[in-house]
Amino acid sequence: MRNTVLSYLLLPLLGLSLSVQAAPTPAPAPAIEIIAPHASATMRTATQLDLNTADATTLQRELNGIGKAKAEAIVAYREANGPFTAVDELLEIKGIGKALLERNRDKLTLQ
Repeated sequence: MRNTVLSYLLLPLLGLSLSVQAAPTPAPAPAIEIIAPHASATMRTATQLDLNTADATTLQRELNGIGKAKAEAIVAYREANGPFTAVDELLEIKGIGKALLERNRDKLTLQ
């Protein structure tokens, strides 16, 4: 009888405990995206960089594997040979190979 009384007393407490643990978690609040009203002249979109107008600092900051020397070499090549007609022209610059070009191809555009 003692076990029966204890089970009647403890059963509702356990049932309440289980229902609290099984409660669904609230959905996270949606993220807020902030968009700048005016984009930079060198940026076509948030991820694409115009190879013919970007300065060395922008090239160095936005492209993977491009340091100060390579960014300056890109600008010097553009000044010596005129605007790029194809992104593949980067391969003519010393220190830029196929792997580096492919890593950055989706970030580059020409106008």
